Amino acid sequence: MLVHPQLGEGAWQRTFGATPADLEAIAAAAADALSDGAALTREELTRAVVDETGSRHLAEVLGSGWGTLLKPLAWWGVLCYGPPQGAKVTFTSPARWLPGWTGLPSMEDAARTVIHAFLGAHGPATPDMFDNWLMRKQSRKKDVRAWFGAAGEGLATVEVEGVPMYLLEEHREELLDTAPTTSVRMLGGFDQYILGAGTGSTYLVPAEHKSQVSRTAGWISPVVLYGGRVAGVWDAAEGDVTVTPFEDIPAAPLKAELNRLASLLG
Repeated sequence: MLVHPQLGEGAWQRTFGATPADLEAIAAAAADALSDGAALTREELTRAVVDETGSRHLAEVLGSGWGTLLKPLAWWGVLCYGPPQGAKVTFTSPARWLPGWTGLPSMEDAARTVIHAFLGAHGPATPDMFDNWLMRKQSRKKDVRAWFGAAGEGLATVEVEGVPMYLLEEHREELLDTAPTTSVRMLGGFDQYILGAGTGSTYLVPAEHKSQVSRTAGWISPVVLYGGRVAGVWDAAEGDVTVTPFEDIPAAPLKAELNRLASLLG
């Protein structure tokens, strides 16, 4: 079984106390726990892995919502998300859950599928933005270049504020024909509109307000969009919504959004 290049680094192992051998043992235990088609919650999977491997020192990291030690298992095709149990996520075997699963695809096929899906949702974007979304910029630059090379058919480029970016070729003309928006929208925390581009994209998140959007402990604030850009943040406490604007936001569309949000917050 191959270990992702980042997992062998001493700093990573010192932080989480997991060696490549630990990860392979965890992967084998997880595969066994999911082999009958079970869909286990994070807590259930952690318990099964710890009972099988005796790796009680890794129980806290295994059970973390960040999924630090579960990500390599997904890369290796051991597990994927299963059907949710209420508010809890579950994990299951892709062989049992995904129709037609035949194992991990080649790098070229995976690159085409994932990059095209990403750009279909979040394009235009740069390879750096893609890597930030995928791996928080931990991938090797030459690997990212190779992935985009493999995914090149069906892609086109445009310039966004002087920066060349990729998008799906089929979306290019529609995008160029689209007039700039003046709408106001309120998005919840961790919205993919923000995560797709990344909070370092200054055309979306003003650099001087980045710390109010991307906060401590990885928290991404609910935001107010005006004209497609982040123009403020908002918070709700006991049904009352407080908006902290970064610039002047038109009052009428903002009030309409507040009314829409009030009906959702109950």
